[in-house]
Amino acid sequence: MAGTTAAAPAARKGEFLRENANKKDVRLMNIEAAKAVADAIRTSLGPRGADKMVAQADGHVIITNDGATILNKMTVEQPAAKMLVELAKSQDVVAGDGTTSVTVLAGALLKKSLELLERGVHPTIISDAFNLAVGRALGFLEAAALPVAAGDRDALVRAANTSLSSKVVHQYSSLLSPMAADCILAVSDPARPEATDLRDVRLVTKVGGTIDDSEMVDGLVLDQRAAKAASGPTRIENAKIALIQFQVSPPKSDIENNVIISDYAQMDRILKASRNGYAPEERNYILQLVKKIRASGANVLLIQKSILRDAVTDLSLHYLAKAKIMVVKDIEREDIEFISKTLGCSPIAHVDHMRADKLASAGLVEEVPVGSGRVVKVTGIEARGATATVLLRGSNSLVLEEAERSLHDALCVVRCLVQKRFLIAGGGSPEIELAVKLGQWAKTLVGMESVCVRAFAEALEIIPGTLAENAGMNPIEVVTELRRLHAAGHQHHGINVRKGSVTDMLEEKVVQPLLVTSSALSLATECVRMILKIDDIVPVR
Repeated sequence: MAGTTAAAPAARKGEFLRENANKKDVRLMNIEAAKAVADAIRTSLGPRGADKMVAQADGHVIITNDGATILNKMTVEQPAAKMLVELAKSQDVVAGDGTTSVTVLAGALLKKSLELLERGVHPTIISDAFNLAVGRALGFLEAAALPVAAGDRDALVRAANTSLSSKVVHQYSSLLSPMAADCILAVSDPARPEATDLRDVRLVTKVGGTIDDSEMVDGLVLDQRAAKAASGPTRIENAKIALIQFQVSPPKSDIENNVIISDYAQMDRILKASRNGYAPEERNYILQLVKKIRASGANVLLIQKSILRDAVTDLSLHYLAKAKIMVVKDIEREDIEFISKTLGCSPIAHVDHMRADKLASAGLVEEVPVGSGRVVKVTGIEARGATATVLLRGSNSLVLEEAERSLHDALCVVRCLVQKRFLIAGGGSPEIELAVKLGQWAKTLVGMESVCVRAFAEALEIIPGTLAENAGMNPIEVVTELRRLHAAGHQHHGINVRKGSVTDMLEEKVVQPLLVTSSALSLATECVRMILKIDDIVPVR
């Protein structure tokens, strides 16, 4: 940080900027707005970061310290500030974690950029120097990264632990971290780790109990209840499951008809023909459907929700109950692909396609009570696909929503490690190491490039400084001590917020995937360079 006060080297032609007041004001306004967004969530960084209570207009309340969630819910009007919101979203897509870090880092880089602009440095020179610095920084990161063997469950659990340490539910990391690692190992293909898809992991949330009651289910959990309108079965052993997309109900007429009754005799004839509210044709139609379903050997029906007409009627449920067929209705359209993959069967679009080879086999399908509600569990699936299901429990909806977000972040971190099998130390260790090495490299450069690279290196110290500040430690003392240790060759030392001191992060098992830090550096620098290049705002109708 002392570097910015040193006399600047002699500048080459074109490195200084003289601009009119309007362009200067626009650039200043953009940088100040983006910095304000970064400062708003800076206190949420790290294991001792504060939580934010987000009160929405509809009265819904969210308690979280996840940067992407906070920024997504904020009402941001200024165009440059919106770029930081999009930055956090990009980090969430790429790595799933580090959304607060990437925003805070972008804010620190903008602050350093503003100092350089006030000294007359041209924004293009700053932008190019930052691009040069981030390329060098990524090289330093990859050189310091530790390779991880494919399928190393312990390494995956340690990475998930680091991700969960900054969450509201960090005290349950001993349960959630192994769960996240096991889920990713279940859905990933060692031959094609880059194809790991989080849509193959399903999180089912139920209020009631505590997070300790959460479990990874060896099978499938459906949030819907079994239909009991006609006292149908709720437990089936040796189940043959059909996932159907047709309706077990009579079709509706394409045209509207009106029947005009002129006397009581006509009314009596209509009532006799339509016993219990159903015409004989409707009863025969449903009966034929149920007979074909039963002939296929199916004893469990999973019925997709229909928007055209009722998927089932009381009469069809009555006939299915008499045939001892369990019915779970209102399966959402977006869940069909996951259920189909889990059960190892294809959806059936028409009753004429009901055959034994289209059915899935499972040891047990039963409806079980979970908290204040009920779910349907399918276990012992014979041809089970590469999917995973987690049943999350919580005492209230606020805790449950945050547990779901935290577990999603942990899953993303584990997926990052499976896709790019390199670990680096956590606790602000990589940022300080990069700051020291970039500072040394800046001394070999000349002109304004040297000053800008040094400013980039100093901006990286915001991460360990904020971690120390949020943990109640003296940030100046901590960063100075870290700088001294890293200059002496202790490249894995970082901030241990639990002990309130500086220790070796690898010995403390505080590690994170390389992809989280490398993507945060790349995305933050790209965003800052884009903001620096803007010199005017043009409103259009």
